[in-house]
Amino acid sequence: MSAITDPREVAFEVMSAVRTREVYVNLLLPTLLKDLSDRDAALATELTSNTIRHQGTYDAIIDRVATGTVHPAVRDALRLGVHQLLAMRVPPHAAVDTTVNLVRRRIGHRPVGFTNAVLRKIGQKDLDTWITELTAGLDRHAALAIRYSHPTWVVAALEDAVGPDQLEGLLAADNVPPHVTLVARPGLIDPRSLPGETGRMSPYARIMTGGGDPGFVPAVRDGRAGVQDEGSQMVAITTAEAPVEGYDTHWLDLAAGPGGKAALLGALAAERGASLVANEVQPHRAELVRQSVRALSNVQVVVHDGREGPWEEESFDRVLLDAPCTGLGALRRRPEARWRRRPEDVPELVELQRQLLTRALDLVRPGGVVGYATCSPLPAETREVVEAVTAERSDVTVESEHHWWPHTDGTDAMYLALLRRS
Repeated sequence: MSAITDPREVAFEVMSAVRTREVYVNLLLPTLLKDLSDRDAALATELTSNTIRHQGTYDAIIDRVATGTVHPAVRDALRLGVHQLLAMRVPPHAAVDTTVNLVRRRIGHRPVGFTNAVLRKIGQKDLDTWITELTAGLDRHAALAIRYSHPTWVVAALEDAVGPDQLEGLLAADNVPPHVTLVARPGLIDPRSLPGETGRMSPYARIMTGGGDPGFVPAVRDGRAGVQDEGSQMVAITTAEAPVEGYDTHWLDLAAGPGGKAALLGALAAERGASLVANEVQPHRAELVRQSVRALSNVQVVVHDGREGPWEEESFDRVLLDAPCTGLGALRRRPEARWRRRPEDVPELVELQRQLLTRALDLVRPGGVVGYATCSPLPAETREVVEAVTAERSDVTVESEHHWWPHTDGTDAMYLALLRRS
């Protein structure tokens, strides 16, 4: 395919790929920005990520106005048009005309009149008016789902996690694009050598509030630093700082992909003369781990199913299990994730989480600690997993639980429980 040089076509291309091939925005979009100017790249990024974030709201508006079934490709274009009309400083005529031209070029002439009519009608009211009209008479969760563009089941699950008083704050924070956060891997580089501002919690964090491409930072290119959310950093730091009884030389990251926590954990281990085994079940993700830890000589990357693997029981002093989960804690960073997950995904993941946590506890020696983490705030994937596993064992105590939140800490929603084998 030839290079796409129009930012609206780039956004349309990514949205189509997300819908039809289940690609990830953060992986595909950068490959399409290389042929754009900085200004057009910024516009394409805004259009893509924020349209996908708010598509639940925009779909509700489109469905109120449109008659009949809307073709999926036309809906993608309409979403882009609605975002420009209601959430950007694009003149209404320009928002309509560019979307109509996009439909003509990428889909065909037939839906042009329909697109024009729908957008002109939508543009007669502002976003707040539309939301007020659409939420009138709905129950609380359904209304919040439209207002904050989350699936209704996710709204209900998040309320279980934070309670009704904090729910809207969390939903709103999910829709705020995060700054890029860097991590200075200890022993390899001083955080003050990296661009950005000091982090709020992690001593190794630098927040690039002024923007910029972290790929151009030399320390990121050579592995002395990386891109890592501050909540993710705190999971690794808190696990590394938990006291263990006696020796502390053999560490394990049981589900290490894509490698951010493994790299920070490995750097912290190296400062203490400890080694880290970073395990990942998927070979392509194990390769990402190798890239992340390439500056560390004390980390061994291996490929095994974490529930099995070749390790003897009680052979590690410290184990981190960053378990596979719904990822609903990273909705501000992964805009497509909220539309991909389904309620039926949760039970299957919970079963895997329980099996992996049981294995992690078997692998840690008495006196050692296990950090159980998920990038999910859902109770089913966090405290309920810990409660279920520990209820079946008399040799484990839960020492502490930790939460980091978008609306209070400026991080992804991260959960960590520290468990000690006795």
